[in-house]
Amino acid sequence: MITVNIQEAKAQLSQLVDQAVKGEAFVITKAGKPLVKVAALRAPAAPRRLGFLAGEIVVPKDFDNMGIAEIASLFGSEA
Repeated sequence: MITVNIQEAKAQLSQLVDQAVKGEAFVITKAGKPLVKVAALRAPAAPRRLGFLAGEIVVPKDFDNMGIAEIASLFGSEA
């Protein structure tokens, strides 16, 4: 693992980040003492897409009104 002092990290941040993304983490030190470890995030390569269940499920036309009578009775009113 690479160790760089804070001044070097400021000067070479772009290159250091590129290396971290490729899997080579590094440590930033100040006065010879380790402060932080920088490593790439394990984020998903592609964002989740909406509509991935299109055609797989059916939403009833009265979905917004389903259970309205039961809910109203729970709150002591009439639907």
